Amino acid sequence: MMLVGVNRSPFTRRVAITLKVYGMPYEQLPLSGFNDRAEVRVSNPLGRIPALMLDNGEVLVDSGAIIDHLDEAFGRDRALTPPAGPDRRAVMKVAAIMMGACDKGLQAAYERNHHPPEKLHQPWIDDCMAQVTNALTAVDAMIVSDRPYLLLGRLTQADVTAFVAERLARGLGIDTTKEMPRLSALTKQLANEPAFRLTQP
Repeated sequence: MMLVGVNRSPFTRRVAITLKVYGMPYEQLPLSGFNDRAEVRVSNPLGRIPALMLDNGEVLVDSGAIIDHLDEAFGRDRALTPPAGPDRRAVMKVAAIMMGACDKGLQAAYERNHHPPEKLHQPWIDDCMAQVTNALTAVDAMIVSDRPYLLLGRLTQADVTAFVAERLARGLGIDTTKEMPRLSALTKQLANEPAFRLTQP
């Protein structure tokens, strides 16, 4: 398999972590959705990362769709996302909140970094950052401090998405240590696990 994308992207890193957790061998083509748009469009016509090129030539796009395939290939009963029921809904809820936070954070970063200063729309940036902060605060409130993982007493996709969202938030200037202390502590602990450590950007 070939993972297309750079791990600076929370969406790409989410897939990379999942591949590592599942022990699935892969190569990585470190293309950026901004700097390598033409090359990225070879695997995804939207020009977005990540994409996953399977050994049979099939190409999957969007981190959620890619992870759904990886869960199925690894075995849904052992996957980071439970196969059904309340446990699945709980994990999917956190993943949706955290991926939404990543979307909003990247929109704010795009507004800051790709528009001329005189064309910046600060209210839009502020609204996006407020959504990121609210999302992370909501997940922070779910965390029990003496437990190693967010839900179900084991590593799930909730932890993976919370990890990549918290890392992005820190990069955007949110003081997660102060504002979301439980989430910050969880991600520091996860950073020591091999799948997280080996996917550092």
